[in-house]
Amino acid sequence: MDTQKNPTVSVVMPVYNVERYVTQAIRSVLDQTFADFELIVVDDGGSDDSVALCRAIADRRIRIVHQANRGLAGARNTGIAAARGEFIALLDADDAFTPEKLSLHVAHLRANPEVGVSYAGAALIDEAGHPLNMRQQPLLGRVDARNVFCGQVVQNGSIPVFRRQTLEDAALRPADTDRVWYFDETLRRSEDVECWTRIALTTTWEFAGIRGAHTLYRINGASLSADVIRQLESWECVAEKIAALAPKFVAEHGPEARARELRYLARRSFQSRDRGLAMRLAVEAMRTWPRLLVNEPAKTLTTLAACAALRLLPDRPFDTLARVLRAPVAVSRSVVA
Repeated sequence: MDTQKNPTVSVVMPVYNVERYVTQAIRSVLDQTFADFELIVVDDGGSDDSVALCRAIADRRIRIVHQANRGLAGARNTGIAAARGEFIALLDADDAFTPEKLSLHVAHLRANPEVGVSYAGAALIDEAGHPLNMRQQPLLGRVDARNVFCGQVVQNGSIPVFRRQTLEDAALRPADTDRVWYFDETLRRSEDVECWTRIALTTTWEFAGIRGAHTLYRINGASLSADVIRQLESWECVAEKIAALAPKFVAEHGPEARARELRYLARRSFQSRDRGLAMRLAVEAMRTWPRLLVNEPAKTLTTLAACAALRLLPDRPFDTLARVLRAPVAVSRSVVA
């Protein structure tokens, strides 16, 4: 008989062609001050040496699960289905945890039985793992489904720690498969926004944050224009799915959520130096929900000014101005320098 005690936390980490980063991600989990966890590595059918690097790390708490490629949503679903913990933490394999992350979230969830999703901020790092001296700062205190949908709460996929029951209560169970979908497998992008919002709309579990930046969130280079457009199309698909679930909610809050997504994508286009697209997205954000300028004037005006400078100035004067003003190039939804 197997008498092994189930771990308190299951960390689910999809792996797909991330050999440059995966060792740091695993080490950040093994270095946690809270030791009662399992790390489920989901091999999503990549072609590099990522999984071999995972196997090379000897620790009984690591389990590797293999599957044909399903994308991030499918890999997370496979990992969650295999998890044995009371709490589920997500980690993308190009990000990392700070040493105290699991300890803080477990204490938070145990002290607040009504909370189903515990979250925090994130510190931004570059491709080499160096700090960018910027962080994602979510709303703390009382938050609701509107804040979740608008990207103000759980701001990347390596942040949340869930009660297992929260994910079960909000899960999708399609008739044509025996797989449980905690994340919608028809989505290849924005699946996290759909998941968080579905939890907020369909369950009574609360979202609550803790202070500090306890995830290291990696900014991986410039984005191609086509990638930005696909991201917008995927977000709009998510909005349609949520509208089918709660039409009045999306009618009321959809313009704000879309404007915030457009502003975020404008900043991504700024980073990739797409002069036309960055300005077009920034202007469309203002047209979609003009109150963005009133509610968040500093960030919105900075985005508009940076995109306008990119559009109007030749390369050399623009580079000089960006260095002097330290124009924002971080591609996060909510960044505090």
